Amino acid sequence: MMRRGGFSGRRWQATLAAILSLSAALSLSGCVVAVGNTSPASPSPVAPNPKLAGMQYLYGSAEADAISRQAWTALVAYVGDRVKRPVADSVVLAKGATLEAPRFLSCAGKRPAAVFDVDETVLLNLGFEQDDLTGRADRAFPERWRAWEASDGQAVLPTPGAAAALADLRAMGVAVIFNTNRDSADGAARALDAAGLGPAVHGDTLFVRPDGGTGDDKDTRRWRIAERYCVVAMGGDQLGDFSGLFDRPGGVAERRARADGPRIAALWGRGWFVFPNPVYGKALKGAVDDIFPADRRWHPTGEQ
Repeated sequence: MMRRGGFSGRRWQATLAAILSLSAALSLSGCVVAVGNTSPASPSPVAPNPKLAGMQYLYGSAEADAISRQAWTALVAYVGDRVKRPVADSVVLAKGATLEAPRFLSCAGKRPAAVFDVDETVLLNLGFEQDDLTGRADRAFPERWRAWEASDGQAVLPTPGAAAALADLRAMGVAVIFNTNRDSADGAARALDAAGLGPAVHGDTLFVRPDGGTGDDKDTRRWRIAERYCVVAMGGDQLGDFSGLFDRPGGVAERRARADGPRIAALWGRGWFVFPNPVYGKALKGAVDDIFPADRRWHPTGEQ
């Protein structure tokens, strides 16, 4: 029997089930929408720091380790030969010399010495470069570098092979002298001691940027050292560590040609020793057209 205006029991159960099902669906839909609307957006991919590749190579790679050790081994062997067979001239260019017509200072009556840049030549500034890579990008370099020079100097390591090489040179009776563009003599000495490369005495075996009165140009300091010593070898990571003549204005190709002239090319590995540094410096210059000669370019057929 059915009441007027009512539902049978079966029809009521079916209608109730439909209502409950629709309610559940709407609730679930609302949850999905709510979750979707309130979840944070996916983070944008972080662009790799352009400095990272050079740091990977210099501070992390086995290849850079091997190149450094190779350079130190060659340098020690060369200096050992010069000690056994003294030469008339040092490897320091004389005042007025040019890269095209080099002249060198005399060694007469002088004790042998080897002169080195500090940063990324005999020691690696791991602490400073890690901070440069991971710290805030809006910080000014001069202030950070001054703070680094004033630090305890502990966040450094010797370049691979440096400590043993400098010990070998000193054992041969060769004075080890540092010529750096750091401003603080005390800070440089602390860092060298921390890396196990000292002693370094300011004005004797350590010369810093203010000593020459010519800013970053190291020639005045080199000439001062060469007045007292027969400099039989020099080591650095920048060409300015050998002569300020390399830092004259000029493009990428011109600078490379200066290092490749016949009289200068003969010095690489024979008195002048370069250490790798793909992290900073004057070597990191040039656009594509500066680097790749126009007659030495290539693309697969059909591609531009």
